[in-house]
Amino acid sequence: MKKYYVNKQAQINGDHEVHVEGCYWMPNQINLYYLDEHVSCVTAVIAAKKIFQQVNGCVHCCNSCHTQ
Repeated sequence: MKKYYVNKQAQINGDHEVHVEGCYWMPNQINLYYLDEHVSCVTAVIAAKKIFQQVNGCVHCCNSCHTQ
């Protein structure tokens, strides 16, 4: 299982991106909300949607959960 985080600060389009711990594109720690350990980005995105309305997976570390 991997540790997942969501960016508390939305992107320009309103998305709060979900990242795997260690992703090069992860924001500063102050902007991260820890989502716990998950078996995949799918359950991490579901957890993030309980906090933020608009969520997307990082195109780099959670590509299978990234939508256009």
